[in-house]
Amino acid sequence: MNDVLRLEGVGKTYDRAGPAPVRVLSGLDLTVARGEIVALVAPSGAGKSTLLHIAGLLDTPDEGRVWLSDRDMTGLPDRARTEARRQDLGFVYQFHHLLPEFSAAENIVLPQLANGVSARDAQARAAELLERVGLSHRADHRPAQMSGGEQQRVAFCRALANAPSLLLADEPTGNLDPETSDRVFDVLVSLVRDTGLSALIATHNHALAERMDRIVRLSSVA
Repeated sequence: MNDVLRLEGVGKTYDRAGPAPVRVLSGLDLTVARGEIVALVAPSGAGKSTLLHIAGLLDTPDEGRVWLSDRDMTGLPDRARTEARRQDLGFVYQFHHLLPEFSAAENIVLPQLANGVSARDAQARAAELLERVGLSHRADHRPAQMSGGEQQRVAFCRALANAPSLLLADEPTGNLDPETSDRVFDVLVSLVRDTGLSALIATHNHALAERMDRIVRLSSVA
């Protein structure tokens, strides 16, 4: 299989307060090939976050199947899904969510330690990633001592710390000013290209979307 991610006929309905359940996704098919960067563009309320949560094994579909590489993840127990997330998936959000009491390097080391990597190897990996994004001089700085763009670059490094096969990003530059957004996006694309992984990146920025390999547009369920 040449796809890192494959969603087949995925549907999701939420029982929210109101007269009827809310249908968010219906019959959705999506693939992300190895080495491909896919932009996910969707209007508010179309189910973008739900799609990312399902692709990231943080939520389960009511119907359809989710494949990571050649593995059918549908119906797996929580422990197996957690292990797959830790080893195969990286996540980046609009806000960096770095741990404020730890340095940039420590924020990148911690997920590796949780994945069974030795402290020495984890520190070496953190140093390598920080160098790639031009932040070696910030390794010992805490988030509050860095700019927004620097914090988000550290978040990219943290997402790639365990060498995932797929990066899932939800508006990764949405909290930055346009100039910083462009620079940080360039760093993200360079990281993805250099490491050979795949990425599904949700964005409202059409200019950034046009710079990716392919654009997937998600429509609201009628």
